[in-house]
Amino acid sequence: MNIGLLNKKFKNAKPEEVLKFFLNKYGEKTALSSSFGVEDQVLTDMMLKIDKSANIFTLDTGRLPYETYSVMDETNFKYGTKINVYFPDSEDVEALYQTQGINGFYESIENRKRCCFVRKIAPLERALTDLDIWVTGLRASQSVTREDMQLFEMDETHSVIKVNPLLNWSETEVWEYIHKNNVPYNKLHDQGFPSIGCAPCTRAVKDGEDIRSGRWWWENPEHKECGLHKK
Repeated sequence: MNIGLLNKKFKNAKPEEVLKFFLNKYGEKTALSSSFGVEDQVLTDMMLKIDKSANIFTLDTGRLPYETYSVMDETNFKYGTKINVYFPDSEDVEALYQTQGINGFYESIENRKRCCFVRKIAPLERALTDLDIWVTGLRASQSVTREDMQLFEMDETHSVIKVNPLLNWSETEVWEYIHKNNVPYNKLHDQGFPSIGCAPCTRAVKDGEDIRSGRWWWENPEHKECGLHKK
C-alpha cells in the first residue's frame, strides 16, 4: 500500500473514516496500541463503535499507576470487551534488576532506554508480529519529537503501516469528544498529568508547561521517547 497516496486520499478525512477503512479492509490485522491515555480512549470508543471485536492491546510494564488499571477495568466493563494485555518477559525483568537495580533508569539515558526496551519495546514487538496496521493516539502537538509525523507512516522496524488518526487534533478536541461520548478516562488527567506512562517516570506538570514535560522530566526534550515510535 502506497503511503504517499494514503496521505493524499485521507488528508481531510475524519478519524472515524480512517478507522473504518482499515477495520473493514484488514479486520483483526488492524490494532490500536493503548496506554489508556485520553487520546487512546477516544480511539477505543471510535473503533469499538465501528467493530465490537476490534483488536485493541496494551503493554503492562509492571510499573503502571493504579489509576491506569482502574480505567482499564472501566473500559472493559463499559464496552463489554477484554483488551489484550502484553507483559514483559519475567527473565528479562529479573536480569534488568540485577544490572541496574529497581530504579536504575534515573541514572542514565542508556539505563532508562534499556528499561523501556525490556518493559515496553520487546512486548510491543510480540504484539505487532501478526499485524499489518498499527493504530496510535499520537498527536503532532504533543511533543517536539512528533511535529513532523504524518497521518500514515511506514514503520520499517515492525513492517507495519502506522496510522495516527488524531494527528491534527488539538487537546481541546480530544476532551470535547471524551465528555460528549462519556468515555472513561484516567483520573490522573484531572490531577495535572496530560501524559501518563509508568508511575516512576511520570509526574504532574504546571500550567503552561509542555504536555510531555512530565515524562522522563530529568532528560532533555529531544530524548523523551521510549523507542516505541521510531520512524
